[in-house]
Amino acid sequence: MQIELTASDGHRFSAWQAGPAGASKALVVVQEIFGVNRHMRHVCEGFANQGFAVICPALFDRAEPGIELGYAQEDMQRGMALRSRVTEKQAMLDIEAAAAALPAGAAKGIIGYCWGGTIAWWGATRSRSFQAAIGYYGGGIAATKAETPHCPVQLHFGGKDKGIPLSDVEAIRAAQPGIEIHVYPGAQHGFSCEERPSYSPTDAMLAEQRSLDFLARHLG
Repeated sequence: MQIELTASDGHRFSAWQAGPAGASKALVVVQEIFGVNRHMRHVCEGFANQGFAVICPALFDRAEPGIELGYAQEDMQRGMALRSRVTEKQAMLDIEAAAAALPAGAAKGIIGYCWGGTIAWWGATRSRSFQAAIGYYGGGIAATKAETPHCPVQLHFGGKDKGIPLSDVEAIRAAQPGIEIHVYPGAQHGFSCEERPSYSPTDAMLAEQRSLDFLARHLG
């Protein structure tokens, strides 16, 4: 269901909430550059069915409320324009508000996709709210690879991602030898999204199982 949250700077924004209210494990799910759209709600419901309490904050509300985009070229261009209007600091304020709204006492993780993959990395390095962080094909991770994570991190990349060269992945691996990195050789950017042309069911299923196993180890 849709809820409203308030960040520490007074910004009020919407979020999608799913899962049991009294769950012992909880996740902040971070959107792609297409808003909290049908795919992101599908992701949330998937984790809710695994017993997680989930909140997916609408980060684009900082720029324009109610954004739900598809995956056509014009949607991508609009999503990139909207992303440029949300600062890193603002995004993290909304992430912290979402984390605070998860059930009290729950073990908390963060997982993000695309733009959200980068923000999930920042959730590990710029926040102390999480006990585990997972990022899928986060294009901005390489630029901030030297930051220090405060919790265990798992990252997923497509071997044929045109926007994230393997040299970037290897640079992250070299800078962060203690984190878990998986590369899916034949996969492209967005391989875990069932609504993208680049969707790869086999890789998506493997990445999901690895994510669930990682969360089980670190959130219980």
